[in-house]
Amino acid sequence: MAERRLRRALNLPQVIMLGTAGTIAAEVFVLTGHVAGMVGPASVLALLLVGLLSANFALNYAELATTYPVTGGALTYVQEAYGNGLRSFLVGSLDSLSSAFYAALSAVGFAYSLRIFLPFIPIVPTALVVVLAFTVLNLFGVGNVGRAQMLLGGVLLALLGAYIVGALVQPEGFHWERFIPEGRFFIHNGLVGNLSMLLATIALIFNAFVGFELIADDAEEVSNPSRNIPIALLISVLTITLIYVLVTLVTLGTIPWPDLAGSETALTDAASRFWPGWGPALIGVAGIIATLTSVNTAMLSATREALTLGRLGHWPRFMCRLGRMRTPYMAIFCIGIVVALMCVVGLVDILSYISSSGYLFVMFWSGLGMIKLRRDHPDMPRPFKVPLFPLSAYIQVATCVVVIGFTAPVALLFGAGLLGLLTVVYYLRRPLAEMAVRRAVIAEESRDRLLVAVANPDTAEGLARLAANLSEQRPGSPVEILAVAPLDHERLPKAMDRLTSRYARQQDALLRRVSRALQGRNVPYYTELRLARGVPQGIMDETERRGDVRLLLMGWPGHLSPEQRTEHPVTHLLEEARVDMAVFLNRGIVERPRRVLVPFGGGIHSRLALRLAVDLVEPQDGEVVALRCYCGPQGEAGEPTVLEDGGEVDVAFEETPDEEAGIHDEMLLAREAIETELGEVPENLRVKVVAEADIQAGTLREVAEQQYDLVVMGAALAHSLKSNMFGSLTDAVAEALPTSVLLVRRHEPGAVTWVRRQVKEIVERTAA
Repeated sequence: MAERRLRRALNLPQVIMLGTAGTIAAEVFVLTGHVAGMVGPASVLALLLVGLLSANFALNYAELATTYPVTGGALTYVQEAYGNGLRSFLVGSLDSLSSAFYAALSAVGFAYSLRIFLPFIPIVPTALVVVLAFTVLNLFGVGNVGRAQMLLGGVLLALLGAYIVGALVQPEGFHWERFIPEGRFFIHNGLVGNLSMLLATIALIFNAFVGFELIADDAEEVSNPSRNIPIALLISVLTITLIYVLVTLVTLGTIPWPDLAGSETALTDAASRFWPGWGPALIGVAGIIATLTSVNTAMLSATREALTLGRLGHWPRFMCRLGRMRTPYMAIFCIGIVVALMCVVGLVDILSYISSSGYLFVMFWSGLGMIKLRRDHPDMPRPFKVPLFPLSAYIQVATCVVVIGFTAPVALLFGAGLLGLLTVVYYLRRPLAEMAVRRAVIAEESRDRLLVAVANPDTAEGLARLAANLSEQRPGSPVEILAVAPLDHERLPKAMDRLTSRYARQQDALLRRVSRALQGRNVPYYTELRLARGVPQGIMDETERRGDVRLLLMGWPGHLSPEQRTEHPVTHLLEEARVDMAVFLNRGIVERPRRVLVPFGGGIHSRLALRLAVDLVEPQDGEVVALRCYCGPQGEAGEPTVLEDGGEVDVAFEETPDEEAGIHDEMLLAREAIETELGEVPENLRVKVVAEADIQAGTLREVAEQQYDLVVMGAALAHSLKSNMFGSLTDAVAEALPTSVLLVRRHEPGAVTWVRRQVKEIVERTAA
């Protein structure tokens, strides 16, 4: 079965801006003065050399990313070269965490930069707002990320361009004699002294060129990757180098380097010379925008690495889940939480060290991986081949070694510490995961009782048969048939003889009738008559008595008026019961359903419905159809597309019509959700996707055209139990169907339901 892929939604200008504006961060504003103090006018040479080395990195990445145009970047290349072991785990984990830490660093930097104009704002809350904004932006698709980067990056490049032009044309701006005072380009004595300081400067500023590799990390979302990735990588690096060189040139040509040495406000100081008044404000705004573009690209890179780590099984599998918009929503949520926690902790220096050392580690192994891939797979199709191979790869590896040699020891120490911690995690994760699985199995097995609450003779026997079918799939799972006789507690002390009242006798007779229906079935069962103040309270007491109820089954008479719905026991239990529930609408049911239909949206309730449906049919003779409805671009119905068992799905979405691509993606999404819930797709389960306006129309048409014994439906998000029980759409479908219906709701805390409802409303409003 093909794996769902991200949508190729980034065009060439967006990819270029992600690589360019995502790289230009606070370093250019902060480091210029430090670099000037180290090598003086030779700062320009240091930047040019780093630009050339980065261009070599970009060429290597262009070959790798076009050969493997999927998400993951260096992790993918190392995994292909060395296998899915410790090395790929370390590279991918460090790459993702480094990007996440850099996002936190940039978010905190944004808050400090904004304080220049708004000195009263708090640092941490401001940084958290930024993280939340870009997390939400990522959730709504990479196209929105690209558009935001185009806007922010365009403004940033315009401001820096204005700074460069202003310095060149204003009388108080750039002058050669200021750039090279006393005619000395190199400020140290001797070749060794100048060379060692130049290398130290290169090591210091190397991290300022980090960011363009995001293009390779996110190759799966780039349109026409064979063409656009090499172009975007090279244009990004050349643009970054040009901007850094020109900014440094005009800054040191406006204020001589001895006056700027060690300054962290070099650009602001220079702007105040040739544009007094509003020049410093221009640089301040540029610095603020630079931090935002860095947060945007760093979070994009971190989430895509997390997605790939989930696909490879290094990180939890839920990290690779894609939503309806084909965004890795679980990876985005998790990375957003990590970035937010780092902002709260506020260890800015540590984050900077780890981010810098992590980049070098990743680049080192991607270079070695490229050499091994060329050697092991010389005939593999490579849309772009780097010139001067293998020299280009060896230069990349050697560059990383040299820069590491001149990197601050504290940065290397933090990087080594993180690598050691990740190594421990790698070797402990499997035993811990196995332990967690064993505990989950034990917990699941301890909740094995099927509680069938009966009151209506019209539904009682059908409920008992359903429970027996479910119990047979888990041998030893007991079925309890419960009837509740309501009592008046105020009169109870005076009327103990009323315990055998007419109502209680009727319930007892009902229990005996249901028992006869279960006789002959290989199912352990027993009956219980509970006396309670009310029916809902009696059922609640029984579910909480031992805490081992796996599923509560009840009957539902069908359409109820608002007044009847409010007073119905099912309504109270849906609000209060802390167990999974199934409510049966009986329109005639066979002993063992042969064909069961499950309208499958993929949510937690429909997943429980699917699990119950699979348990209800005979594994050899029965069939479950998971029906998924796809609303096409214009919301028009179309011919159904069926995914047969073992069928492959074409996911070359770039060359597939929109509706067909959407239907294929819905199939993959359904299969992914089924495998998550059941572990695998059973042989008697078939996935069917139809192009329909909504789930109601699709379900009614399917039942009208095909013969089904039972429809099992998961609950929708009900806004109020006073208006509907399982959601207005679910209730409407159940009432309109001619077959028996089992409505299912998986228990979750009320706060979680509220959050899911809010998220769904936001998504629907955004989509509209």
